[in-house]
Amino acid sequence: MRIHRHRRRKSKFHTSKYRANHRIKAPVVQVLDENKVMLGEMPIEKAIELAEQKEMDLVEVAPTANPPVCKILDYGQFKYQKEKEARKHKAQQKEVEMKVVRLSVRIGIHDFEVRINQASKFLDKGCKVKVELPMRGREKAHKDVAQDKLNQFLVALKAKYELKIEQHIKYQGGRFSLIVVKIGEKA
Repeated sequence: MRIHRHRRRKSKFHTSKYRANHRIKAPVVQVLDENKVMLGEMPIEKAIELAEQKEMDLVEVAPTANPPVCKILDYGQFKYQKEKEARKHKAQQKEVEMKVVRLSVRIGIHDFEVRINQASKFLDKGCKVKVELPMRGREKAHKDVAQDKLNQFLVALKAKYELKIEQHIKYQGGRFSLIVVKIGEKA
C-alpha cells in the first residue's frame, strides 16, 4: 500500500477564504479597527502598518466592495469563529433522506400491501419515498398496466396521508418512477 505524505488535510467544514495582510491586492482599502470603528480609506501599506502596531492582522472581509473593506483583528481567532459558525449551521440543517420502494407489474396483493406499509414507515420518519417500477422484457409493451399499478399505489398511500407529489409518474431508462413526500396525516 502506498503512503501519501504530501496530502493536505482539508477542513471538514467549508469556510470561504479570506485574504490577510500582504495577500490583499487592492491598493486602497476601507479600514475598520478591532472595535468596529470606521477609520476610513487608506493605502494598503498604511493599513497593514497600523495592524502590525496593534499586533494584529488586516483581514479583507468584503472583497467585492469598492474599495474593499478590511478589519484589524486576530486572524486565527477570526478563522476559528467562522468554522464554528459553519459547524453550527451544518448541525441545524435537516437532510431529508430518499427511500426507494420497488414494485413490479405482476406484484401480488399481499406484497403490494407490504410495500404500502414499508412506504408508510418511511413517510412517518419524514423521508421522501421514490416508488420505482422497472419494466422487463415483454412488460415494456404494456406501459398502461404499469401506470395503473403506480396509480393504485398512490391512491392507497393517499388514503393514509396527505401527500405532495414531488415528481409525477415518469418513464425513464426502462422504469417508471414517482416521488412523494408526506405533508400531513389523514384522520
